[in-house]
Amino acid sequence: MFKSLSGRFLILTIIFVMLAEILIFVPSIARYREDFLLARIERAQIASLALLANGAVDRDLEEELLLNAGVYNVVLRRNEARQLVLSSPIPSPVAATYDLRDTPAWELIRDAMVALWNPQDSVLRVIGYPTQDAGMLIEVTLPSAPLRAALLDYGLRILWLSLAISLIAAALLFFAVRKVIVSPMRSVVRQMARYAEAPEDARRIITPSNGITELREAEEALKSLETELTAALRQKERLAQLGGAVARVSHDLRNILTSAQLFADRLESSADPTVARMAPKLVRSITRAVTLTESTLAFGKAQEPPPSLSRVPLADLVNDVLESERLAIGDEDISLSADVMAGTVIRADSEQLHRVLSNLVRNARQAIASAGTGGEICIHSEEDDECWRIHVRDTGPGLPAKAREHLFQPFASSSKRGGTGLGLTISQELIRGHGGQLRLEPDYDGGTAFEIWLPKGDAEINF
Repeated sequence: MFKSLSGRFLILTIIFVMLAEILIFVPSIARYREDFLLARIERAQIASLALLANGAVDRDLEEELLLNAGVYNVVLRRNEARQLVLSSPIPSPVAATYDLRDTPAWELIRDAMVALWNPQDSVLRVIGYPTQDAGMLIEVTLPSAPLRAALLDYGLRILWLSLAISLIAAALLFFAVRKVIVSPMRSVVRQMARYAEAPEDARRIITPSNGITELREAEEALKSLETELTAALRQKERLAQLGGAVARVSHDLRNILTSAQLFADRLESSADPTVARMAPKLVRSITRAVTLTESTLAFGKAQEPPPSLSRVPLADLVNDVLESERLAIGDEDISLSADVMAGTVIRADSEQLHRVLSNLVRNARQAIASAGTGGEICIHSEEDDECWRIHVRDTGPGLPAKAREHLFQPFASSSKRGGTGLGLTISQELIRGHGGQLRLEPDYDGGTAFEIWLPKGDAEINF
């Protein structure tokens, strides 16, 4: 009951109706008490008319008049004279006096609550105006027990009536909510479950039909989402099929090109000057084609393992990367340098980070070499309380606009001839596996700069 939407509506309706009835009950019980006392005053005034008409009544008739009026004594003030019209013995002193002439509402409510919750029987004095202007005022004394009994009876009747109204209203709201809100929502949920069984089937996309504005908007939003998801899944399936076909073609093409490469190598030793001049270009073209097919196959089936985090001396790792690249520089005017604070220890997978740094430095070296102007490559590091930052910066020609637009997209981000555009894509995936980021520094002038951001965090470190 508490977990369902309609059940909560039912309980909340009962609570709110009861609260409303309580707010109505308080002034109504005060009004009922006032009417009760005014009725006693009116009866006492009628009883006193017998004495005023005859001048005197016997004791038995006086007691009967007081009993019928429900009071002990009746006092009238007429013509500035205060007269005890009817009287009988009072069992106890007067406990409280209430003046019903122009009494504020809050006092009536307060006195009603006191009378309702005070179980002790006592004598009350009540003052009011006589009806039909039959005097200046009338004063009676009466017991409090009948008044409290009447108030309790009235309160119980109000309580049962309020409870009945609450149950009826709650039941009506319960069924209305189930019909108007819960049932359409369940229909949407069933449709979502049906769609989830076969999201590629366009026939299972929801058709908005609800007349309620909010639910109709929800159905239309769901239809848009399901339509986009179905189209995406179809596209993904087609791309998967295309990828499989490309992988098969690349595999066979690699074998063909490998054979062609062997024949091309032999052409280089030909005595024909034309063949000898063209053979190196043919060999380079075939080599690039083989590299492309191998990279395509590797990217299609590569599943990088999660990084094995350990404490890695950053300076040693950077020096190892730079030493490897120095062997490939040869006679080119390229200098490599490192600006890493001694003793800096980071948390990373040393092999994966080595691959990333090697790829960035190699790209920078090749860019500078292709420009033919010489340059410098520097690896700089810094850290704060939250992360380590490693910068790979060069003074080369920089990245062209087209390469920046597709920087981390496979097969689209390479800026050098013969490149596959997979190096940065794989590097970004490796850094993301560390929970970090690899990004291009857009405000760097004088070349190209990449930043590796590695969080410190609280991950476990393998020693």
